[in-house]
Amino acid sequence: MARNIIEKIWDEHKVADLDDGSTLLYIDRVFLHERTGSIALKGLEASGRQVRNPEQVFCAMDHIVDTFPGRTDETVMPGGKAFITTTREAAHAAGITLFDLGDERQGIVHVVSPEQGIAYPGVTLVCPDSHTCTQGAVGALAWGIGSTEAEHAMATKTLVVRKPKTMRISFDGQLPPGVTAKDMILHLIGVHTAAGGVGYAIEFAGEAVRNLPMEARFTLCNMAVEFGAWTGLIAPDPNTFDYVRGRPYAPDEAHWEVARENWQSLVSDPGAVFDKEIRIDVADIVPQVTWGTSPQHTVGIDGQVPDPAMETDLNRRQLMQNALAYMELEPGMPMEGIPIEAAFIGSCTNSRLSDLRNAAAILKGRTVAAGVKAIVVPGSGLVKKAAEAEGLDKIFTAAGFEWRESGCSMCFFAGGENFGLETRVISSTNRNFENRQGPRTRTHIASPTTVAASAVAGELTDVRKLAAQ
Repeated sequence: MARNIIEKIWDEHKVADLDDGSTLLYIDRVFLHERTGSIALKGLEASGRQVRNPEQVFCAMDHIVDTFPGRTDETVMPGGKAFITTTREAAHAAGITLFDLGDERQGIVHVVSPEQGIAYPGVTLVCPDSHTCTQGAVGALAWGIGSTEAEHAMATKTLVVRKPKTMRISFDGQLPPGVTAKDMILHLIGVHTAAGGVGYAIEFAGEAVRNLPMEARFTLCNMAVEFGAWTGLIAPDPNTFDYVRGRPYAPDEAHWEVARENWQSLVSDPGAVFDKEIRIDVADIVPQVTWGTSPQHTVGIDGQVPDPAMETDLNRRQLMQNALAYMELEPGMPMEGIPIEAAFIGSCTNSRLSDLRNAAAILKGRTVAAGVKAIVVPGSGLVKKAAEAEGLDKIFTAAGFEWRESGCSMCFFAGGENFGLETRVISSTNRNFENRQGPRTRTHIASPTTVAASAVAGELTDVRKLAAQ
């Protein structure tokens, strides 16, 4: 029987079908971070249980750590130091691998994991973080869990999971100039809503996906959760194999050919059935930007703020009205030209080396507009090191951006650093919820290149105009 890639990985990891319709799955990798990992590790210790295979459990310091140069365990977030020190002690006691402050491998968990070869084709990987689906870009089945589930996975190497429905989203054609993977996923969510993927595991496919560089594929899979999906992944191909080969935790050369031969079968068979199919012609996509307080509040940069009065669903109309009030926007306003006060490049969505290169290409020889606070945060210490070796840090700082240490930084507000009350921000992050980046901060999500162009202009800007100059 023809199977899709999700079914293949699921079947390979199935330990048992349970009476209630769920499945006991074998878990290959568990990744933690200090915001929730300390809870899981201390909970495991309190229950008298141990990590079953410590060599397959990893932890990164990323969420709560400061990103200021010269940082220490101290944090702007009240009580943040305790999360860091508790996680460090628990990780050492459990014997798991910790990417700690001061280690050049430290960084955002979803950047570090594939960068180190911890995630690779066909593995199951879980982490108490909703954006774990990012790692599906290498053909892994990766999803977010809670801290209690993390305890169970560490102690037993298994989890009870209800099998999701499957969906294939095909992006057909070739991307127009100036359009990125971030624009692809925002367009999908804007058209099909933030609930369009609820209950599904998604395979991203099609010519445009096959042509994406590996780091752009991470961006696409990262926001599957913003589409409401359980996870998203991309079938491995020669680009995937080249990316994974030689990484520290990937199969070594002695086992490489066997691994690669196995991975080549991780594609959806001809005739494989999905519960739902969506096709998108990428020729219809322009650079995207959000106008409201949900990723589904997305339009093209050449579009206008929508009118809630045109929405027939009363509940959605009210949500749109609430969003416009929070964002202090009016229906019919052109998106291009809305003034901004801050710009942020970073997060597990867009903080990899190629993201920084692309933004730097826009910023080179230009400066940030007066009054705009601009920050760039590399996704890992290794990304930062590579960017500095290419001189990208100098381009950013010459343009007026702050150059930071790696971490999640101002992707989310947890009582620490923020952009300020009611500040309007253009951001390469994945969520624009109310108060996401600070008290009543108004966040517009876009690609790193759109963020860079907007920072220079001091207003939401079509990056294609700057790129053409």
